[in-house]
Amino acid sequence: MADGLNHVRAMRVAEIIQDFRTLQTYLAGVRPQIPRQEANLEGYLVIRQCLSEAVSLVNQPYSSTTSNPRGDVEREKAQLRQIIMDASLRRFKAQKIYMRVVACRKWISARQSILKGGQPKPEHARALAQISQTYRNEIAAITDARVEYTLRAADTAQGKWLVEDPSLAVILQMLRPGTR
Repeated sequence: MADGLNHVRAMRVAEIIQDFRTLQTYLAGVRPQIPRQEANLEGYLVIRQCLSEAVSLVNQPYSSTTSNPRGDVEREKAQLRQIIMDASLRRFKAQKIYMRVVACRKWISARQSILKGGQPKPEHARALAQISQTYRNEIAAITDARVEYTLRAADTAQGKWLVEDPSLAVILQMLRPGTR
């Protein structure tokens, strides 16, 4: 039954896609200078992995299971709901990548602040270990629940329509291999 909300759904699609685009633009601009001798340190490994995941995510094609609604309000509703699900999943993945990149950049900045362009020396060991532990704690805190909360809190604060946004349980189900 037509509920008259397709225009609201279409606006929600645009909002989610804009958020995704903003995240992708940020991630595309990240170009860390990775010292060759430190390339295998945890923060540098993770930031490279994140940037690779971001490229992969943006290159993932959208595959619709519904055809062109051609004025059929119910088919349009189904298609918009499907797009909300797909776009929400992409935005969730991008947000998680973004949060990990931010943690990596903080780690890189803290290392650079201590080393001041030089090589690690024994007197740096304690400070570098502390930075690495803080980094590991930050990465560990980037849970699926925190990512979802971050997105939902921002959407709620902006008064966005969230009625048909997928729950965390649905997103996690969509993330399982073979379901997407």
